[in-house]
Order: sequence, then structure tokens, then C-alpha cells
Amino acid sequence: MTNSPRQHADEVHEHDRGLSHDLKSMLSRRRALFVFGAAGATALAACSTAGSTATSSSSSTGADATTAETVSDGTCVAAAPQETAGPYPGDGSNGPNVLVESGIVRQDIRSSFGAYSGTAEGVATTIELRLQDLTKDCAAGAGMAVYLWHCDRDGEYSLYGQGITEQNYLRGVQVADSAGTVSFTSIFPACYSGRWPHIHFEVFDSLESAVAGEDARLTSQIAVPQDACTTVFAYDSGYANSVGNLSKVSLDSDNVFGDGWDAELATVTGEPATGMTISITIGVAEKSANTQSAPSGPGGGGGQPPAGAPGR
Repeated sequence: MTNSPRQHADEVHEHDRGLSHDLKSMLSRRRALFVFGAAGATALAACSTAGSTATSSSSSTGADATTAETVSDGTCVAAAPQETAGPYPGDGSNGPNVLVESGIVRQDIRSSFGAYSGTAEGVATTIELRLQDLTKDCAAGAGMAVYLWHCDRDGEYSLYGQGITEQNYLRGVQVADSAGTVSFTSIFPACYSGRWPHIHFEVFDSLESAVAGEDARLTSQIAVPQDACTTVFAYDSGYANSVGNLSKVSLDSDNVFGDGWDAELATVTGEPATGMTISITIGVAEKSANTQSAPSGPGGGGGQPPAGAPGR
């Protein structure tokens, strides 16, 4: 597909009460949830420490896998590997910093907020991450904060794409509840040229760190299963370019997932007409332990690629 973005018509977020209010209300609520979640964390402490040091080093059996392996409560998952944030993180490391903007702490990320207005079109999708703290015997990652972002239906990123530099949709921060879960209301991500359909995220130890854009413990990506992508792209004509792009890439050839995606492949349920749900359990190890070699290819190390390069 081409990299020419489409500008969307948006609406302004109506209930912006300021970053100070966001922090106070979110922190107060999450601290309470953390206390009530302590019993659950204790129960999880019996899980295998062997799983806490596992890494995503081997490929899945096929690029058309529907789901990742289901993980039961009390079972440690493999550590999610560090991956490139790509050239469009919006976290201050490469240009704009959306994390310091009032209103970034939100559940519904389909619309722009603050000074911007606009809504990303596409198939309604809930994105759920369940965090396990592998440094605490796989206890729920209660109180951790997740910054999540992904491309729009045209395969473009807000704040960077031509014509959408004054949009900040499809970006948001949530704080994990007592079960270590965060949830975002979004749209299904597109498949753009050279990359497997994916979602970016960063995990921080606290909301304060997240909104400061400092010291992310994990920067990684989520791979979306092929059959779900095929279904969505065929259903919504707005994803027409994604159909051809998906036929030219695989998990094996992708420059991020090509060296192993076991810990990054999500489960997808639902139907395009009523909404999809993308869910995954993320193992969060020590910052230095969630590492793997940066894949070769354009943008694999996270730098700014040439226009049209797939390192996003």
C-alpha cells in the first residue's frame, strides 16, 4: 500500500479535567485495587520460577496460528522480549511526547484528545493485556502502567503521518487493576507494506513513570493472528490495502517477529460486525532480562527508517 495517510474528522474529548486530576484519581483508585489484589498475588507466588526466565526464542508452528497457547491462572508465561518502538512512538524519544498531555490516561483511544479532534475509523476492537511480574514469582502486575499505540486503518500513525500530525488518536495509558489487566477500546490495526499486523506497547512500573515517559521496563509488540486479520480485512472495505499487504508478509519474514513470536502472539475472538477482542498475557521480567537481539532489516533497531520502510 502507499504511505499516503487519510485525515479523519474527529471530536474533542469532552471530559478533560487536567493531568493533575488524571494522576490523583487514577493513582487513588489503583492503590485501592492493589490492596484488594494482594491475596491473588500471593496465590500466584507458587508458580514455576523456570517460566520466569524463559524467553521467546523459537517460532510458532505456522504464521496462520489462530491463538497463542492459553495460560491458566498460576502459570508463569515466558518473558516478552524487548522490541523496537519504531520511529513513531510519540513518547518523546523521537519527536512529539503525547505522554505529558492531559487526557492520555484513558480507556477509549479511538478519538483524539486535548487540543486535537478526530476519530479513527475501523472495526471496533477491545485490546486486553494481562501483566505478570516475573520478578515476583509471576504475581499479577497490579499498579503497572501500559502505554499502547498502533496504526490506523490506513496503516499510518497519528502525530507523524502526513495530514495527521495534529491527531493523537490510537494512543493511551491504562493502569493495571488487581488482576494485572489493562483494557483499551480501539480499532483493529491495519497491515501496511512490509510489516505483520501488530500493536506497540510499553510497560512502566507506575503511572508516574508512564506519564513522564521515563524508564520503561518493557518495550515490545503484539502480533495479531492471521485468520483474524483476514476476516476483518475482508469485512471492512476501508482495509482494502491490507489484503494485498498481508499476502506479501509472514511472521517468519517480519523483521520484528521473525526471530520468534511465541510470547507475542495474541488470541482474537469476536466478529467484525459486533466487535473483536485481542487479548494476551505479558510476562514482564527485569528490564535487562526482557532482551533479545534486534532483528536485521530496515528499522529493526528502532531508528528512523527511510520513507516507506517497514521498521514500524
